Amino acid sequence: MINLESKGIHPSAVISESAHIGADVTIGPYCVIGDEVDIGDGSIIGPHAVIERWTTLGKECRVYQFASVGAAPQDLKFKGERSYTVIGDRTTIREGATIHRATGEGNETRIGNDCLLMAYIHVAHNCTLGSHVIMSNLASCAGHAIVEDRVVIGGMAGVHQFVKIGRNAMVGGMSKLVQDVVPYTIVDGHPAKVVGLNNVGISRAGIPLESRRLIKKAYKILYRSGLSLPEAIAVIEQEVDSCEEVEHFLRFLRNAERGICRERRDFDDK
Repeated sequence: MINLESKGIHPSAVISESAHIGADVTIGPYCVIGDEVDIGDGSIIGPHAVIERWTTLGKECRVYQFASVGAAPQDLKFKGERSYTVIGDRTTIREGATIHRATGEGNETRIGNDCLLMAYIHVAHNCTLGSHVIMSNLASCAGHAIVEDRVVIGGMAGVHQFVKIGRNAMVGGMSKLVQDVVPYTIVDGHPAKVVGLNNVGISRAGIPLESRRLIKKAYKILYRSGLSLPEAIAVIEQEVDSCEEVEHFLRFLRNAERGICRERRDFDDK
């Protein structure tokens, strides 16, 4: 039995007997916690939030009112199979957000640590979000999207299914993403185009100055040389010194199955 008084759980909350509630968890009025949900120590669940079956919530997370976490996917292929939603530590899920579990037996929708998912965002089935991701109000990721670490997605932006967004990228508000977003870039528009490097985000991430110089050199080869993608990859491999950031840049380009967002040409980026 769950000791409501000692765990700060409001008596109106409905909690499955198979749920595991960690230490010092607060659960507000009229929440619903489903079967085999695991809520980590120190987490706070706001009033009327719903966390459905087979969801794992990390330590010190905050789920605000009316959020829905772990609901069945909006996918015609889904047949009720056992699948999961996994959310890391210290992630904040604001009011009205919706995060769906995966399609496919044993598959998962996964969100990393220290993310901020603002009001009314949507993360669809089988998505993977890294750590330190920010999704602004009403942004949405369709099924199987991959968002790497330290990405910022602006309000009302829409991410097409299977699109990948590389680490330290920034997506402008109301953008339409139908192709992969190269790491360290800023994209904007409908459909989204690259408008330059995310210099502020790169700096805030603590990337060393020399690595930043190499990223800029790789960026110019990719977007300013007039080369095809395979040709640009080959030139970067030959002409840009190796570092972890450049290697990730190249690895992302080699695996860009949907093609990459190209550069917008109606501006002058120094």
